Order: sequence, then structure tokens, then C-alpha cells
Amino acid sequence: MFKNTLMETLDIEIVEITDEYVLGKMPVTPKVHQPDGVLHGGATVALAETIGSMASLLLNNSSECIIRGIEISANHVKSIREGFVFAKASAIHKGRTTQLWDIKITDEEDNLISLVKLTTISLPKKS
Repeated sequence: MFKNTLMETLDIEIVEITDEYVLGKMPVTPKVHQPDGVLHGGATVALAETIGSMASLLLNNSSECIIRGIEISANHVKSIREGFVFAKASAIHKGRTTQLWDIKITDEEDNLISLVKLTTISLPKKS
């Protein structure tokens, strides 16, 4: 599913899937750094949207719909230079059409790096 996508480029992996959340991780390496050597906020948001969209897809449990992010906001509260960041997407609202996700980005010591809110929409696949 991730082959030849941004997820492959950023080395994003799914770590855990439960009924309550989806957890993913991404390595923090120079390819996701800002010029000054810290994790780029855009890479953080890409991780969050990936994991939140995956959670939405699993929630819908249907091969008859596609998921799209329609709004995302992020607050970056701490920087990181190396290691891994983890994105944990938990549902705030599980609607049939729209879903709202709380996504916490943390480091390996569980320090909060970013807090992200994602709204997704489930659309029917076109035949």
C-alpha cells in the first residue's frame, strides 16, 4: 500500500492498530530536517495525516470508499534532531461521512513534539 508513495519516501511505518487508536512511526534523519537540523513541521504533518487517514480507512472498514483529509492543524511544541517520532491517532468524532482525529506526535521518551487535529471525509469510490 505504501510502495512509491510519500509514506515510503518518509519511511513511515504502522506500528500498532487497536479499536481505540492507530500508532505509526517515522525516523528523524536529515531527509526530514529543516536546514538548521531539526524535524521539519511539514514532515510531522505528513506523518499525522498519514496515520489519521489510515485510522479513518480502518474505521470505515470498507473497500467501497476513499478517505481524504479536508482540514488539518498542528501545533509544534518541541523540536527533535534524531531518533523516531510516533503518531497516535485517536478518534474524537466517528461520523459516517466525516471523522475528527486527535493525533499526538511524541518522541521515544513520550515527550510531546506536536499536537495535530485532522478532519477526514469518506467518499464513495466511483465505479
